[in-house]
Amino acid sequence: MKPNFTQKVTNWGNFPIVEKEMRSEDSFKKIKEFVLSHNEVIARGNGRCYGDASLGENIFSSKKLNKFISFDRLNGVIECESGVLLSEVLEISVPQGYFLYVTPGTKFVSVGGAIASDVHGKNHHAEGCFSEYVIEFKLMIENGDIITCSRTENSEKFWATIGGMGLTGIILTAKFKLKNIETSYIRQESIKAENLDEIFRLFEESESWTYTVAWIDCLQKGKNIGRSIMMRGEHAFRHELSGKEAKNPLILKKKFSPTVPFYFPGFVLNALTVRLFNFFYYKKQSKKEVKNFIDYETFFYPLDAINDWNKIYGKAGFIQYQMVIPKETGKEGMKRILETIANSGNGSFLAVLKLFGKNNPEAYNSFPFEGYTLALDFKVNSKLKKLVDQLDQIVQEFGGRIYLTKDSMSRSLLTDYLKNVQSSKFVSLQHKRILNNK
Repeated sequence: MKPNFTQKVTNWGNFPIVEKEMRSEDSFKKIKEFVLSHNEVIARGNGRCYGDASLGENIFSSKKLNKFISFDRLNGVIECESGVLLSEVLEISVPQGYFLYVTPGTKFVSVGGAIASDVHGKNHHAEGCFSEYVIEFKLMIENGDIITCSRTENSEKFWATIGGMGLTGIILTAKFKLKNIETSYIRQESIKAENLDEIFRLFEESESWTYTVAWIDCLQKGKNIGRSIMMRGEHAFRHELSGKEAKNPLILKKKFSPTVPFYFPGFVLNALTVRLFNFFYYKKQSKKEVKNFIDYETFFYPLDAINDWNKIYGKAGFIQYQMVIPKETGKEGMKRILETIANSGNGSFLAVLKLFGKNNPEAYNSFPFEGYTLALDFKVNSKLKKLVDQLDQIVQEFGGRIYLTKDSMSRSLLTDYLKNVQSSKFVSLQHKRILNNK
């Protein structure tokens, strides 16, 4: 009798929850057997994406593909299996004076997932997406063969897989470049902005900074719409530090990480509590501008400091909605989006605004293009679908697009940047949802 591997599976947003077969193997031979014995397969990394992109009828978990293959310390090139987490890369590379060229807002994503989503960070305007620094990867395609993909070898598969959401095959290993750093600290400036005009002006003035991001209060209206705090930063040089930090500039002390022990009751997060959080978050910085040095974990991964923070949204879960609007109409588009959110009463507990630079035309499946991107967390409730439909319409009107790595609900906004990914074997629930609404 065939063993039953069916289990409940969900990603970081705890929405949706599916009951499907999920297997994890560390043997390429067994992975091939799994692929060949199923009509539909999708790969899943650490499950830290928000939507349903890595959910399918039959899921291959890469968690057991967790080994490092090599680390060229002279040239800053690392090779590892696809299930290795970015946190694990940082653990071995930072003490050696290297950092990730591009990192998303959590370090607990897999290398394979970072490639499949072509993740971006606070420095897209300056240094692009994760794929810019990928040298090659090994991909298992639908007949079970393993091919090496790079810019010169199997280049069509290389670019189709970059941002291809797992639809071209299973990434097994990857080789990529790291950047040199002198310290594990960031020289940061935090600047308060009273409205949308001011924060957009700050982004324009800060384009020479490597890292820029803004927290935005999405419940403000009228003259205060877009009230926010910009954080911009650079990797600190050793001579800029003093005290204990200067003695061991590449070593961070272990920190206590609290854990959210249970799912919060549904009533805890509501329009009032979100409004109060936004009020106090804005007011906690008393000065217009603050300059300081903070460690890279605080700057890049503030939410990673709290284990299981997704439980604060309750058992119903939450979605993250992220879109990009072209730069020339970015302010007008964001104003419409923020007005729609404020009027809906579905306030976002966390709202993050970033500036994207020019896209790489070869990475045609990649989400970013030159413009402004806003990421919003929404608790799942009966009114949310209506809000998502409204946001989709605005994004479509302004020539924008949504980020498939975060998506689990959009239907009216049809994406066209997966049109060149064709596979009969690798299928996700998200892919089916999009195709069924054409």
